[in-house]
Amino acid sequence: MAYRIGVDLGGTNIKAVAVDLDGTVLGRARGQSRDDAAAAAWVETVGALVARLQDERGARAAGIGVAAPGLAAADGRSVANLRSRMAGLQGLDWSDALGASVPVRVLNDAHAALLAEAWIGAAAGAREAVLLTLGTGVGGASLSGGRLVVGAHGKAGHWGHITLDADGPPSVAGMPGSLEDAMGGATLAARSGGRFHDTRQLVEAHRAGDAEASAVWLRSVHRLACAIASIVNGVDPEVVVVGGGIAAAGPALFEPLEKFLDRLEWRPSGLRVRVVPAALGDLAGAIGAARQVMGP
Repeated sequence: MAYRIGVDLGGTNIKAVAVDLDGTVLGRARGQSRDDAAAAAWVETVGALVARLQDERGARAAGIGVAAPGLAAADGRSVANLRSRMAGLQGLDWSDALGASVPVRVLNDAHAALLAEAWIGAAAGAREAVLLTLGTGVGGASLSGGRLVVGAHGKAGHWGHITLDADGPPSVAGMPGSLEDAMGGATLAARSGGRFHDTRQLVEAHRAGDAEASAVWLRSVHRLACAIASIVNGVDPEVVVVGGGIAAAGPALFEPLEKFLDRLEWRPSGLRVRVVPAALGDLAGAIGAARQVMGP
């Protein structure tokens, strides 16, 4: 049976899946990682996960995809640039590292997640789609004409670094008043005057009727709506998929988000973009990495 392996590299966990050509997950494996791990440690863990999945199948995979934070190299063999994280990965040639005799391709983890969601997830069948991942930071990706938009230097889809407030503080990419600053978990303490450090706690307080928590939360959701409406004007997607840990807030996020979009989104002829939660959870990056090595 022809199948591919996809691996998603994170600072604390590594997810790997074996996926067949129709998107069925045949097997999965997980390993632990450290943000400060050296290249050899990454290779050892990933190699063991790949070997485990291949042993379970009794056959070698026809390709291996590797999803990771940062910008993938133009040749798809390594991560070319990372923002002060997981330094052991930068420049590591995964085809050489794994000693692979099959195609190995590296891509950004948000790009991989959108490929998966557009294949078998919340955006299945869409030709024009946007993904936003809301967590400690804010990432994203775009699909146009059914193809992943990578851009000239691999930066396409980094929606967390669009500006919402030109006078705001700079993001790690240097953009003032970014969406990441407005919605990312890393800035929550600053946005809440030090009261909240975890988005889940903020949302629970909002649900319990805490007026101060509601003000902080709804201000952030309003800014997210402004960003989505701006993105929609720029790329005109059929669907916006919202994933990441913050999306687990469910109706507390999506209900006010829809109300804000009712006021903000430009809707010629009454057409509106669908905004939906991601469907594939934390396996999206690994599934999308496997999809990437299947070809068109």
